[in-house]
This record gives sequence, structure tokens and C-alpha cells, in this order.
Amino acid sequence: MIHHSADDSLQRLDVSRRVVALREALLRAGISMSYLAPDAVNNPSVFDDHVDAAVRAFQQSRGLIVDGVAGPDTQRALQEAQFRFGDRVLSYEEDEPVQRGDDVAELQRHLSHLGFYYGHIDGSFGFRTGYAVAELQQNLGIPGTGVCDAETMTAMARVNRALSPSQAFALRDYDRLDRSTAALRGRLIRVSAGQSTAVSPHATERLTGAALTEMLVAADVARRVERILAQFGAQVVSTESSRPAAAGSGDRRRETVPSLSLDLHCDWLDQEAAAGIATYYWGIPSTGEPRSPIGHRAAILMLKELTARTDFAPLGVHGRTWDTLRVAGTPSVSIDMGYLSNAHDAARLADPVVRQTIADSIVIAVQRLYLLEEEDQPTGTLALDDVSRFNPSEEQRLTG
Repeated sequence: MIHHSADDSLQRLDVSRRVVALREALLRAGISMSYLAPDAVNNPSVFDDHVDAAVRAFQQSRGLIVDGVAGPDTQRALQEAQFRFGDRVLSYEEDEPVQRGDDVAELQRHLSHLGFYYGHIDGSFGFRTGYAVAELQQNLGIPGTGVCDAETMTAMARVNRALSPSQAFALRDYDRLDRSTAALRGRLIRVSAGQSTAVSPHATERLTGAALTEMLVAADVARRVERILAQFGAQVVSTESSRPAAAGSGDRRRETVPSLSLDLHCDWLDQEAAAGIATYYWGIPSTGEPRSPIGHRAAILMLKELTARTDFAPLGVHGRTWDTLRVAGTPSVSIDMGYLSNAHDAARLADPVVRQTIADSIVIAVQRLYLLEEEDQPTGTLALDDVSRFNPSEEQRLTG
């Protein structure tokens, strides 16, 4: 006997085209069972024992009443289970229906993991979720719109390795982005240099014999960093000029808020034995808890690359609440490139070859910051020639 439900519910022995859609929805929701796929049975319109078992398994996984009936609650849960993180842009509009789905729940879990969301993981994109997204965006150095779009998804993928890069690419494809987000080209990066004029007693600048000061070393490294970044098409703002360095008329993207702020310094301590390189990000000093996730990651990469390519001692990555690190909307890193009060460090910083290596290391760390996991390279192995691959010139883009 063929059974027909009186309402929109579907249950065992029902025959309907809607059963075919139910089979497909269960498969997309992650329920994998024999003879569930429509093409695996002779008549996929029949709500048979296999569909009944699949519905019960789905209900069990969602905490629903396990009765094998695809009623309103089960169908609503199935609808929400169709979305994967990256399938669509997520946002909150006061006068529009609230977006619901597994993708929203996954976003809420990522926001909670990063410390920006403290509400229920309910799969509903309400105003609290929108505020959390906006706060995250500001910490990542992108516009705080509260809309979880392609740029936000990709930025999250770089600071939260629990987020699959493929999910970020899915949303980028959705928006049909036409440029690689790994590129430095078009990014605005602020570079500032320490101004101390205290003279090191241990060395003078190797080429000129000038007194070795933080002002000399930091300014020289900053100029080298700026020159390399501009070569790869980045816009650079330095303490010497508020105008971005020219990056070529062919660039299609310009930023008004810096993607990253770099503050270069040399350290000094009365105890001559103090030596090495340290990096700092906006975070809580007592616990190391980062307030700027991408600034934290940048600081880690800076220290790794600098100590892998030089013989300076690594002194760690530290959270600080300095005003220079709390630049609104911009992830910031402060780098102490060595101690001018230490004979070894001073001798190394006096060498322009070493200063060039420091500049190269900083730029490579910046590039790694914007690479997705599958593009990244082990510390100390990426070369400036490799950076060129991610930053083709306009001519190369047109001919490629």
C-alpha cells in the first residue's frame, strides 16, 4: 500500500518527487548510507527503509526527536545543513530574514576560537555575530563592515589554521576575485624607524665610519625594506613621508588603511651581555594573549625569518600594549633588531650586508603572512626570487 502524508512531512512508504530531494539533502548533510543516493535504487521517489535509517541518523546527529519522519523541524535542520562555510556571503540586515545554516555555526565557532564571539553557537547570523565579525575585521586590518565576505574569509584562513584554505577559496570563487590575495602588490604598508641617537661604544658604520646609532641602523633597514616592497608593487608609507611610494600605474588595487605596520628599533641595556632579536605585537604582557591575531602571527614570522637568516639570538615574541602597536585597524609589529650595547650585535648591525639580510628577512616574513598554508614555505627557505612569483608585474600579468 502506498502511503501519502497529510501535511508536508515525509515518512516511510511515502512516494513523492520530494523524496528524491530528501535523499540528496541527506547526502549533502553528510549522511552516507548504502542505497541512499537516487541513482543507487530503482525508484528513488520511494521513502524506503534506507531513507528511514538515514533520516533517523540525521535526527540523532542534530539532537532532534528520532522518529524517522522528515517533519518541519527535521526539514528545517536539513535546509541549514546544506550550507558549507564559503558557499555564500554572510551578513546581518535588520529588515531582512536572519541567515541560518551550518556555515553560520562554523563562523561562530571560528570567531569564538579567536576570542571575538561569546554568544551561543546557534547557526543564526544575528547582530551579535555581525558585531563580532566587524571587530575581527578591524583586528585583521580590513574594513569593519560586519559582512563575512571573501576578503574576511581569506584573512581568517591565515590566522586560524582550523579554517581550511579551500573554504576561503570557495568564497573567493563565489565573488570572482580577479587577483591573488597572496600578492604584496597594491598593499599599503607602514614602515617607521626608531630615532634614538645614543652612540654604540663597540662599532662604527663599516663603510662610512659614522657613529652607530639606532637612528642610522633603523633608517637604513627601513629604506631597504621600503625599496624591496616598492619593487614588488606595494605602497609604502614611512615616517619620513606620508605619501605612498609609487608602485606602478598598472596596479588595480589601492588601499587607504595599511595592511601592516612595521616599527624598527635597536635595543640598549646597561648590561652588555644582553643580545639578540625580539618582536612584539599588541597583546597582554602577563599572558601573551593576542589582541591582534594577525599582528601576532606577523611577529612570529618576523622572528623566525630573522633568526634563521642571521646569527642573532632569538629573544622571543612578546605581547605589549604600547600605543605604537595599537594602531586603529592595522596589525602592527615592533622589531628590536639587536642590542647596540652588545659588542657582537653592534658589529653585525654596523655591516650593511647584514642590514640587507635583515631587510630581506622582513620582506619575506611579510610575504609569508599573506600566503595560504599550501603556498607557504619552511622558515629560511623562501627567497626574494620566490616572492616575485606572487607579485608579477602588470606586463607579466598581461602576457601570462
